[in-house]
Amino acid sequence: MDDFSIAARRERVAGHDFREVHPNVRFGTASDRYAGWLGQIYPEDEYAAKVKTRRRKLKGQTFEERTLPVESVVDYFDHFGVLELDFTFYRPLREADGEPSNNFFVLQQYAEYAPDDAAFLLKAPQMFFARTLRRNTGGKPRYDDNAHFLNAAAYTQLFHEPALNLLGDRLAGILFEQEYQRVSESPDPQQNVAELDGFFKEIPTDVQAHLELRSPHLLAPPYFAWLEDRGLGFVFSHWTWLPPIRKQWSLSGERFTAADGSVVSRLLTPLNTPYADAYAAAYPFDQAVPELSETEQARGMVLDATALAFQAERQDFLLNVIANNRAWGNAPALAQAIAYRVLDEEEKRAG
Repeated sequence: MDDFSIAARRERVAGHDFREVHPNVRFGTASDRYAGWLGQIYPEDEYAAKVKTRRRKLKGQTFEERTLPVESVVDYFDHFGVLELDFTFYRPLREADGEPSNNFFVLQQYAEYAPDDAAFLLKAPQMFFARTLRRNTGGKPRYDDNAHFLNAAAYTQLFHEPALNLLGDRLAGILFEQEYQRVSESPDPQQNVAELDGFFKEIPTDVQAHLELRSPHLLAPPYFAWLEDRGLGFVFSHWTWLPPIRKQWSLSGERFTAADGSVVSRLLTPLNTPYADAYAAAYPFDQAVPELSETEQARGMVLDATALAFQAERQDFLLNVIANNRAWGNAPALAQAIAYRVLDEEEKRAG
């Protein structure tokens, strides 16, 4: 791949190869093993007979999820430069007694099959960064205070150290996602920064941390100043109840803050659309869905991601664009839309 002309890069994007779209942009997806991507990312003759199914219920609907084996990650990295794994959000890699959890063995498989130049973003377990945890009692959800919230020692021993041991240099970053909180149920921005600082000054700094707080009222000047001071990354997330990315850019002071020169943008769900509704609209994740992709907010999302790419170029940062099926219907098609837009803009600027 030594032809870097815009025409050659467009041709590669048409074949779902996003690895050399722009030197300051690395494309990836949120999770990877979707059977809906057969024929796009994964060769059908290789994996069609290896698909496994499971049932999932959301808001009274039942969906059949079709997934590929972990070994398919080899083919994934023939198309993308980075992969976000989110199964680690739900359970640490080691149990409280130090024994490996099921997630440890799954990540171990990824480490075995992924190429040496792979790059992974892992989601930190919610048990260390969520103020409350959702429980289901008699079919009804309730939210309990999280006894392990900001437990730096447990995070380090049960997740960070085993993750780094398994992936080594292929661990490009760790994503800390915190749930949406009402103003009445959360601290004020200054107190929030003080609480978070106690955690992040205790955990290892050998892997870049990126934070995604889903409560708009906490995205205040003290928070962004603290991120910059600590060298922590801000995740520009296109998610249900957050403001558009362009607004987040303004709130951030139009700056990137990660010490390692990277930034993450996660394109997750349409704005003002709950998870279950976005999932139902996108299912079975095998193509772009006009209900999601041909809307004003979808166009804004693509434009905002493109603008971030050129801000990354201007400030010499590496932007990780993480596409999700639920935002578009099909994550590879969303990556295509952004890649084409980046190339169009590059051509326009070149004159």
